[in-house]
Amino acid sequence: MTGIRLTAPAPGWAIDADVVVVGSGVAGLTTALRCAAAGLATVVVTKARLDDGSTRWAQGGIAAALGEGDTPEQHLEDTLVAGAGLCDETAVRALVTEGPDAVRRLIETGAHFDTTDTGAIALTREGGHHRRRIAHAGGDATGAEISRALVEAVRSAALHTVENALVLDLLTDAEGRTAGVTLHVMGEGQHDGVGAVRAPAVVLATGGMGQVFSATTNPPVSTGDGVALALRAGAEVSDLEFVQFHPTVLFLGSDSEGQQPLVSEAVRGEGAHLVDASGTRFMLGQHELAELAPRDIVAKAITRQMHLLGTEHMYLDARHFGAEMWEQRFPTILAACRAHGIDPVTEPIPVAPAAHYASGGVRTDLRGRTTVPGLYACGEVACTGVHGANRLASNSLLEGLVFAERIAADIVTDRNEDRTRDMTPDRTPDPAQDVSGEQDLPRAHGPASEPAPLLTAESRTEIQRIMTRGAGVIRSAASLARAAEELDSLQQTAATAADTVATGAKDAVPGVEAWEATNLLLVSRVLVAAAREREETRGCHWREDRPDRDDADWRRHLVVRIAPDRRLVVRRTDSAAFPPVRPEDSAD
Repeated sequence: MTGIRLTAPAPGWAIDADVVVVGSGVAGLTTALRCAAAGLATVVVTKARLDDGSTRWAQGGIAAALGEGDTPEQHLEDTLVAGAGLCDETAVRALVTEGPDAVRRLIETGAHFDTTDTGAIALTREGGHHRRRIAHAGGDATGAEISRALVEAVRSAALHTVENALVLDLLTDAEGRTAGVTLHVMGEGQHDGVGAVRAPAVVLATGGMGQVFSATTNPPVSTGDGVALALRAGAEVSDLEFVQFHPTVLFLGSDSEGQQPLVSEAVRGEGAHLVDASGTRFMLGQHELAELAPRDIVAKAITRQMHLLGTEHMYLDARHFGAEMWEQRFPTILAACRAHGIDPVTEPIPVAPAAHYASGGVRTDLRGRTTVPGLYACGEVACTGVHGANRLASNSLLEGLVFAERIAADIVTDRNEDRTRDMTPDRTPDPAQDVSGEQDLPRAHGPASEPAPLLTAESRTEIQRIMTRGAGVIRSAASLARAAEELDSLQQTAATAADTVATGAKDAVPGVEAWEATNLLLVSRVLVAAAREREETRGCHWREDRPDRDDADWRRHLVVRIAPDRRLVVRRTDSAAFPPVRPEDSAD
């Protein structure tokens, strides 16, 4: 345990459960439904509304070997190639072999995928896939349909949900086991303000951290809260340097910040071409799959061409689709483009790379267990080893499905083996976590718990600009060193303000914006520390001062944790294989 927690008021209410799931995307809701079906008291906590997570923004689809002639082995091979030598093959094999049935169970839950004239699931191609294996819904609204089906199932099952709630920190018992979470509910409702959910199992399914960059496809809620919570709780994270920049994001101008409209890879899968202003297809000859090369390759090619020509964007040309195909196959993208004054039917779409997906995250085993007993992670917040150095297109929704089911099975087994586990062997509360009128809460990271210095809400924009300048698509030792120095300065400023608050100095006020900024700073510092350490170019980590891939020294993972003295500790694994998350587990 690190002894670090966010500065927050003491919880004023508490509820009890067998398991609390934090997040309402495909990973979180699938886990919750499976746990509830097994009879476990399950609580879902989500930062916005149930249907407002990252899943609903997924356009392209979900990858699985469902088509005639396709096999899990072929899907595995494409995933390993995209992962640039750092995938955990055992994890990938679990993904691709269990994936088809997981998709079928999703359909049984109520998700409706597009079908062919014969009634079969319609499949398309995306970057890095040698076969059509991407199932989609509503043309380009797959995530929205999956979210709709899962939210309806959760409501039908009458699961206890707490919406508009930002998770703060992990609660632990005297033995260091997970005992629940603290959270802050925004606005009025059944619960209000800071409270707690007490449970022996916590599943982080909080999504990504794209908001560390100025321009991202991620929604505003993607501020790395799950990764930050896990780090403060003493968990290890891995591969955080591998941030995938989606090659084709609608270019809205060099000063555009925040969430940007995505132009799905499926558009290229259906035959769109990447071109420069003169109409030249610059991907030809760069990769055997041309525009359908893995995302890291396409993003780098676009960036190189932009630098070569001195422009801020390239173009995606799909005028040959015609109006009918655009309206039927890609209605969401068509509407987004037209809303910004661009008509893909008659003109090429200006595109540029933007932060899209964190291939790394909280380190887990094949059952979703982290290095903290009772704490699980699933979906984009987790690092299962499936994605390696670069995620294969449309594997993210599948990972959420498959590993959610694995996590639920492990939690159910654990609870069935020991229904009488004592949640609070040490009933002496941490004064900072006392709940007036309620039972004493377990401790927040143990008796030495101290609040982390809070950043002001205004720091968020500064963090994003630092990260975009120093740790974006192209990185170098110099740019990363500057980013590290500037981030450390923000940290020191916050610490100084916290130390002098008693004398009347300006200090950040505890609240959602300050907590989010503080989380963003922590995950940014870890990302930069790992990126500085990895002195090579691999997957979506591009070091212009180390342009080559170096398997001899760097075909291995970087694992980061917070030491008891609050330093970031970065260690390199001995090989590309992940070490077990628990010392007693030599294999899974």
